[in-house]
Amino acid sequence: MTRHFLTVAETPDEDLDTIYRLATAPLDDTLLAGQGVALVFERPSLRTRASSSSAVHELGGYATFFSDDEIGIGRRESAEDVGRTLAEMYSLCAARVRRHDTLERLRAVVGERLGLINLLSDLAHPTQAVADVLTLADEFGDGDPRSLAGRRVAYVGDATNVTRSLAVALRRLGVHVRVGAPAHYQLSVGGGEDPSEDGLAGSLELVDDPVAAVTGVDAVYTDAWVSMGMEAETEQRRRDLASFAVTSELLSHAASHAVVLHCLPAHRGDEITDEVLDSPASRVWRQVYHRRSAMVGVLRWMKGEE
Repeated sequence: MTRHFLTVAETPDEDLDTIYRLATAPLDDTLLAGQGVALVFERPSLRTRASSSSAVHELGGYATFFSDDEIGIGRRESAEDVGRTLAEMYSLCAARVRRHDTLERLRAVVGERLGLINLLSDLAHPTQAVADVLTLADEFGDGDPRSLAGRRVAYVGDATNVTRSLAVALRRLGVHVRVGAPAHYQLSVGGGEDPSEDGLAGSLELVDDPVAAVTGVDAVYTDAWVSMGMEAETEQRRRDLASFAVTSELLSHAASHAVVLHCLPAHRGDEITDEVLDSPASRVWRQVYHRRSAMVGVLRWMKGEE
């Protein structure tokens, strides 16, 4: 059976547990021997490309990188024709796309012929969420994600696709998630990666005050305020989000043992200060390390390892 990993929400708990376990378990470096993974990037990323290509290599496969200029989905040819082409030559495709609909169109046309991994879309960033869970599990649970139940994590700033996947993954583990953002930048609910889904073990709280968001939490997470394509909004976003910057003063309201996360790239001096990013509380580089772990886990699960 061909598997796809497009959102955290559509991935059953038992499969997520398997991904977390396989991410750090001893591996067979011939799992992907003779098999290719197409890396399709409509948007650039240092960590996503590095972690994806190194994970494929670690499992004995080979990766081929395709930039937006080379493929031009929707400009040079349709998503459907791109999917049909890649399915003739690769066993897996990991794609970083502008619109989640592109992934759904690819899935509809490739079906069982090509496994798909979402490396980021406007809806979700599930591989980042896996890396974040592994990072927090190292810190608070001796590597066991299930031991995170009852922990408190705050996300502050511009709540986006990263926030949605993070919130879904953490709530599934019984973590209490608090998102602090101005109304216009607050987490959207509903859709294919829905952090407000009923029945999840952990809670979700949306607040518009940064101090209220971080008070007493075990971890504080932030992300860039200005993403690719939003450069014209830079000054407005800086004004709107200034009070949500992760500074030493804001971090002082969290628990004394609190750690800081950021999925990078960081705009130092905007959403986070050098003092915090480079502090002993920062676990940002552990997140980078676990980006590869996450990809290893996802690839192994997609190839049927249990």
